[in-house]
Amino acid sequence: MTNRRMSARRITMAATGVAALLAGSFTMSQANAQTPTFTPDVLSSQAAVELATTLDDTLSAETAGTFYDAETETLVVNVTDSSAVSEVRATGAEARVVEHTLAQLEAAVEEYAVPGTAWGIDPVSNAVKVTVDSTVSGDALAELQATVDGLGGQAVLEQVEGEFSPYIAGGDAIYTSGARCSLGFNVTIGGQRGFLTAGHCGSTGSSWSATSGGAAFGTLSTSVFPGSDYAAGTYSSSIASPSSVNLYNGSTRAITGAANPVVGQTVERSGSTTGRHSGTVTALNVSVTYPQGTVRGTIQTTVCAEPGDSGGALFSGNTAHGLTSGGSGNCSSGGTTFFQPVVAALNAVGATIP
Repeated sequence: MTNRRMSARRITMAATGVAALLAGSFTMSQANAQTPTFTPDVLSSQAAVELATTLDDTLSAETAGTFYDAETETLVVNVTDSSAVSEVRATGAEARVVEHTLAQLEAAVEEYAVPGTAWGIDPVSNAVKVTVDSTVSGDALAELQATVDGLGGQAVLEQVEGEFSPYIAGGDAIYTSGARCSLGFNVTIGGQRGFLTAGHCGSTGSSWSATSGGAAFGTLSTSVFPGSDYAAGTYSSSIASPSSVNLYNGSTRAITGAANPVVGQTVERSGSTTGRHSGTVTALNVSVTYPQGTVRGTIQTTVCAEPGDSGGALFSGNTAHGLTSGGSGNCSSGGTTFFQPVVAALNAVGATIP
């Protein structure tokens, strides 16, 4: 996604005082002529969230869910009555007429409150997404599938491997031979469960585990560094991998989408060495030069980080922004940290969140 506020001149940081945040020692890897009748407001992800929270108070029409379209940078509001379109558009959001009301979808949800299942109302598909783990099988699974089929387009069923249990989330420590980094975000790659981390953390083909010396949960299929700094892998074990970030206070934050941040925006970072810290975005499309080479297009911030935080999640609210790349300073005195934009990484490997 192109940043509309981007300076024409990219900023290049010298290697002096800037280090890749990697714990352990190992070898680094590598105009439309016609004016449309309505143009929705272009919003940052945070501004879209703020607008969405006010809609229940400002709209007289009942909505059927909202979502942020990261490609068009607009807030989309589902309505079931075309007469509500003009009212929604008056707020700057885009209106989409759908079939099912939230009340209908919420009523359908009650069908799935059984062990081994998870559900959520997906505004994009305007349906209830029912997820079942491997403990739901045989007659129970057949009955659940029949119930979903009976509801037609109001619900969809998805099966996942393993059993719902403690998990590895964004910001958690991950280990490979001789090194520790942090997981960035759990994603879907070609229909398979996958994860993102920093490219300088490991090479393509390297195996990763949730504990030092533990059984591998996945393998990197892509690793790019320098130039960019991202890596993607797929899970080979049944370990649960929700789309969430560890907040290091006993809770997690759900991640429901990805977008580029804006300068001046407050963001948070989660990493396995220093936990969660916050700061401000100070520049975009920054080229930073490390001893190993230059990484281009990074997000520069005042968020602190330290060795081992590499690959960890940069986010705001429920939106993913970046993967921790490198920087200077520490979390005692403060510092500057650079992040690989997650949107670029997702596009490069053909991944989606969640």
